[in-house]
Amino acid sequence: MNATGSSLPRFRQSELTFGLLMMFLSVILSPIIDIFAKLAATTIPPAEVTAARFIFQSLFALPMMALRGQWGLWSLRRSGVHAIRAAVLTLSMVSFVTTLQVMEVADAIAIFFVEPMILTILSSIFLKETIGWRRYTACAVGFFGAMLIIQPSFAEVGFVALLPVVTALCIAVYVMITRVVSYSEDAWPMQFQTGIWGTLICLILLAIGKGTGSSIIDPVVPDGTAMLHLLGVGVSAAVAGVLTIYAYRSAPASTLAPLQYFEIVSATIFGWLVFGNFPDLIKWVGIFIIIASGLYILWRERRFASKPVSDTSEVTFTP
Repeated sequence: MNATGSSLPRFRQSELTFGLLMMFLSVILSPIIDIFAKLAATTIPPAEVTAARFIFQSLFALPMMALRGQWGLWSLRRSGVHAIRAAVLTLSMVSFVTTLQVMEVADAIAIFFVEPMILTILSSIFLKETIGWRRYTACAVGFFGAMLIIQPSFAEVGFVALLPVVTALCIAVYVMITRVVSYSEDAWPMQFQTGIWGTLICLILLAIGKGTGSSIIDPVVPDGTAMLHLLGVGVSAAVAGVLTIYAYRSAPASTLAPLQYFEIVSATIFGWLVFGNFPDLIKWVGIFIIIASGLYILWRERRFASKPVSDTSEVTFTP
């Protein structure tokens, strides 16, 4: 137990430094996933881009499971739970890649970061976590910041501008399920099963969409350039996932979580370098409000959370 009565493990300074470094590298790399996804989505439907990401996730998890001797931890008893997790994650990823077809990367990621606010509200309802009026107020302020970004985007692209909120909602549900499962299962088998189920779900969607002309689920044969973009999505997502796993194994989640907001900054930089996109003043105000609200919620969670979350749980999806 620490001074506050928490059962979270103690971490040495060297572990904390390593964890912070891994998380910093992860949040720098994560927007590259979305850059490649946006490039791929110009010719490849989002469901196919999502399938490529799941395939690489599974391929990266396989050798790690072998090296760690975790084949026995791949439990078929909970396949139904992992299938649900994969279905929710698939919906979130398809929604986000669909958004990237028409929206700037930084705008979409900034809107997605209402996810901690949605998770806070859902946790109070379904996990019976104690949430005070201050965190509810921070959630409302954060949603207002998201509206500042969504409003001009909605005028430009219509209801697609709301899809990052769908992504955030799905990820919040995914995180809640993962919180429960992670207490009894290891990260790598969870990653592997999620990847397998996600790939299967995507293949079913692509089979249904074949020949329909749908820009979301009708598969196409990628050319050489598109294959490189899909490879970029898969490799960068797998590497970012590995970095995040080791970050959370080396430092507590409450210490690492604020660094995730740096992803908005790195996404803005990459979006400007690759596509020449840069948020205007109103969007920057919205981004600042979302970041401030999210950091306040994390601070309140760190001080008053009713239940500590395992710091060795599976990493959450980063758009």
